[in-house]
Amino acid sequence: MKMLNEFKKFAMKGNVMDMAIGVIIGGAFGKIVSSLVTDIIMPPIGVLTGGVDFATLSITLKRATETAPAITLNYGLFINAIIDFLIIAFSIFLVIQQLNRLKKKEEAKPSAPPEEVLLLREIRDTLKK
Repeated sequence: MKMLNEFKKFAMKGNVMDMAIGVIIGGAFGKIVSSLVTDIIMPPIGVLTGGVDFATLSITLKRATETAPAITLNYGLFINAIIDFLIIAFSIFLVIQQLNRLKKKEEAKPSAPPEEVLLLREIRDTLKK
């Protein structure tokens, strides 16, 4: 029972919940990027390269027989996956860059002195009088 309570406390911590939300959003974002690459970016690139569909690019390692399918090296799908990765990595870079800018602005703002400092100043000023 104690172990169950400890696990419940761990699972309900803010960091774990934030991570779970991030994983879910990341999965959805990955699908959007895959669609962007497959449906938006690759067709114009295919037109520029003479109508080549990258998803179908492959090298046949062993031809199909009556009993076994062909064995192929699908490097076109790999190219699509690389483009997916680069888009996701670049977008994450932009988000982190913006967060760092906001953090620098927060650090640059002068913060109000703590209440203890204000009280000590007030005491000092009163003692001077």
